[in-house]
Amino acid sequence: MSIRGFCLGTNSWSLWPTLPGLRGLLVLGLILGLQTASSNAFYLPGLAPVNFCEVKGETNYCQSSIELYVNRLDSVESVLPYEYNTFDFCHDFKKPSPSENLGQVLFGERITSSPYEFSFNKSETCVKVCMKSYDTAKEDQKKKLDFLKRGMQLNYQHHWIIDNMPVVWCRDINGGNKYCTTGFPIGCFVTQSGVSSDACFMHENKQIRWGSRWDYILVSMSHTRIQWFSILNSFVVVLFLTGMVAMIILRTLHKDIIRYNQEDIQKDYGWKLVHGDVFRPPRHGMLLSILLGQGTQVLIMTFITLFLACLGFLSPANRGALMTCSVVLWVLMGASAGYVSAKVYKSFRGLKWKTNFLLTALLCPGVVFVDIFIMNLILWIEGSSSAISFGTLIGILALWFGISVPLTFLGAYVGSFQKFDYPVSTNQIPRHIPHQDFIRRPLFSIIIGGVLPFGCIFIQLFFILNSIWSHQMYIMFGFLFLVFIILLITCSEATILLCYFHLCSEDYHWWWRAFLTSSFTAVYFFAYAVYYFFARLKITGIASTILYFGYTMIMVLIFFLFTGTIGFFSCFIFISKIYSVVKVD
Repeated sequence: MSIRGFCLGTNSWSLWPTLPGLRGLLVLGLILGLQTASSNAFYLPGLAPVNFCEVKGETNYCQSSIELYVNRLDSVESVLPYEYNTFDFCHDFKKPSPSENLGQVLFGERITSSPYEFSFNKSETCVKVCMKSYDTAKEDQKKKLDFLKRGMQLNYQHHWIIDNMPVVWCRDINGGNKYCTTGFPIGCFVTQSGVSSDACFMHENKQIRWGSRWDYILVSMSHTRIQWFSILNSFVVVLFLTGMVAMIILRTLHKDIIRYNQEDIQKDYGWKLVHGDVFRPPRHGMLLSILLGQGTQVLIMTFITLFLACLGFLSPANRGALMTCSVVLWVLMGASAGYVSAKVYKSFRGLKWKTNFLLTALLCPGVVFVDIFIMNLILWIEGSSSAISFGTLIGILALWFGISVPLTFLGAYVGSFQKFDYPVSTNQIPRHIPHQDFIRRPLFSIIIGGVLPFGCIFIQLFFILNSIWSHQMYIMFGFLFLVFIILLITCSEATILLCYFHLCSEDYHWWWRAFLTSSFTAVYFFAYAVYYFFARLKITGIASTILYFGYTMIMVLIFFLFTGTIGFFSCFIFISKIYSVVKVD
């Protein structure tokens, strides 16, 4: 088995061209350093340079041996990754393996040492590491050989790491273009009819300059023009919605307020008629408050994580940092979940605040944990490297019950004693709601309300799914953060528009409608994930299919929570403002 055509990186500073936010921080640091009498060097996590030298010049600050680590093997045709040692490759059990953080463990990364040795500035070609032979008459050796053949058929990829840089494999595609990706196939598979796979056509480049070693990946990735087109498309949607909201506030609503506040106007109409019912507590108010609390927790976690990633602190060079940061922030934001849930529940005049607290701390996280546990059982059965160990599961439960739950209780305790007053009082007898035509009914408005937010994100969603399931590197966090902000604005304005129209038709049941209007974007998210599975992926096997949809449901739930929370509170603020500036008879 020969391995040809991979490009070796030499330093983690290669992320410099891809992180404009980080570039600005470094320039700022340089300016501040020049202004001081003595300047001190600094580095960001995951981006520390390493010095190499020849054997004769090796010191404590300059090493000659270049370590090569091996990561898990994965395939675009299977969701099941495997550890390097699962295959019958050349192994090295003497060298210690690097420690893995929480994010790497949850992502299923298994970085171990390798028997491959490199020395700085020393050229070596076709050095034999080990020899493997198989006797098919022996059952154990036949299984190893069949497993290796199966891996070649499913196009499993090696992922080697040298000086914190991935090994890159390039191949020619249609139109004379070159496609490069991190990782390379474990072997070349040729069918009985003589048809060979893409792995049989590799290119080895020895002319790569130090400052250009990431160019192959960046050029072969989707061009930034597509990203700018997505931003422009989303910006047009935001302008349209902003214009509609401005028209309502500056024209229609302003005229209504002037008319309602006139002394000689005796008859109310439109949204003023439901002022005595607009803040009437909704049905299933406890469930709504629980979802809002969890949605707030997820929203804050997502915002901070994307902001840090945009600045470059969670770069791909710092493996597992993105997931670790997300988990830690989610745990620490338990207080916000408890506070929001308790305060909203109290505004609904709820009395069972302890039950509300328990469900806030356990309901949605429990659903996610059960989903992960079921997926983990499948991974255990299949022998995949993504299977989380029992000790890690205990650690996750410890973070949940030891930190997140107490913080949720603290927030709920504070929120339950906060005084809350609505701008208008609620009548004792509910007002009759006139017959609503099909366009004004809740289901129709909810379906329509999720279209515009999804239209702002579907292009970015394609790249995210590619990075997760097609194993492509994702480094465009600046675009992602901008799209995230546009999504929040779109969800807010779309929900405000629809809620105002329903209030004008004397329908005051807006609580759940405000939450579900923007959160219905998650339904379109799931529909797009189904389309992506059948149209873009080549996943085979029942286990891989179950895993794909199991993990997709977790992403959909998270998306459902924070989009619904944004829509609800935007609508709540809007309604509170308009009813606080008019006279109420």
